[in-house]
Amino acid sequence: MARVVAVTGNEAGAEALRQVNPDVCAAYPITPQTDMMQRFAGFVSNGQVDTEMILVESEHSAMSACIGAAAGGGRVITATSSQGLALMWEMLFIAAGDRLPIVMPVVNRALSAPLNIHGDHSDAMGARDSGWIQLWSENAQEAYDNIIQAFRIAEHMDIRLPVMVCLDGFIISHSIERVEYLDDEVVREFVGEYRPMNPLLDVDNPKSYGPLILPDLYHEYKRAQHEVMGRVKGVVLEVASEFEKISGRRYGLFESYRLEDADLVMVILNSAAGTAKDVIDHYRDRGIKAGLLKPRLFRPFPYEEVAEALRNAKAVAVLDRADSFGAYGPLFVEITSATLHLDKRPFLINKIYGLGGRDFLPEHAGQVLEELKEIVETGRVKTIKEYIGVRE
Repeated sequence: MARVVAVTGNEAGAEALRQVNPDVCAAYPITPQTDMMQRFAGFVSNGQVDTEMILVESEHSAMSACIGAAAGGGRVITATSSQGLALMWEMLFIAAGDRLPIVMPVVNRALSAPLNIHGDHSDAMGARDSGWIQLWSENAQEAYDNIIQAFRIAEHMDIRLPVMVCLDGFIISHSIERVEYLDDEVVREFVGEYRPMNPLLDVDNPKSYGPLILPDLYHEYKRAQHEVMGRVKGVVLEVASEFEKISGRRYGLFESYRLEDADLVMVILNSAAGTAKDVIDHYRDRGIKAGLLKPRLFRPFPYEEVAEALRNAKAVAVLDRADSFGAYGPLFVEITSATLHLDKRPFLINKIYGLGGRDFLPEHAGQVLEELKEIVETGRVKTIKEYIGVRE
């Protein structure tokens, strides 16, 4: 029997981790993630999990400890945000390159400078090419569900890759929402018993992790890593199908909202999608065919499926809560790449919004849809990339 509770996103994330009961957690505090790991540490202290909690001196050390524990044969977790994720940078590539199925909630927060502790997507977007799978979450319920599914995805024997589960700092991590918790037994049966692959602690079968590989084999190693990523989409859908059976909640590679016949489409990640949906409903009431595509799996990016979903759109606005300075926003680049081979491509524009926690308001969504409407009517794009909600 599911429990309905009113909790923050951090509470929901900690509860999912408690129910999975991992072997090792190495963590370091950083706003706005701290509350999640603090709550999980409470579960450890109270004997509610069997996890070995390792308190380290930095996020670099946290990921280093996670790598060692995962290579040793354990089910391993951590969590981080912002500068913490940036400090892990070197070790992220090692975790992915060594095919270690670490699960890490990332409570998205702006990167310095200047110092800002509020939510945007700069941190995870900066790590998007590190070889980690990335799942993104609109609300606390999705964060809870994604964390549980992340273990099945990461630990699948055809994949064995680390997973980030992204949720917006403060907007989701500290806001109280309605969440349905599954029973502990249901979660543990769904996740299953951990099966190690090539554990270092199996002393009867010696092996090496992270050896020196020079040009004669490094190229082939990276191609193999790419090919493993190619299997992820199928596993994500397989796990989502099984999760629906125990929860009644359906997930895919992305969410389509009133998209099937939409002429005007917004593409947006995480919490701002809720605001966009309300505005889209308002436009639909006026007879304007607006829709939304909300990516869930960002790495690997589902190019073919996204292209098919946007095939009938006339104009698309991709909203990025991170910027790639001197270039277009990271999500815009992916959507543009996805639609490149369509026979009839939609007009595409890029909006940068919500940096450093700036509110994404209904009027911002309305402005974007009005611009898309004008583009369709005139056949002209005035500006491809633009910041919205900026003080003049």
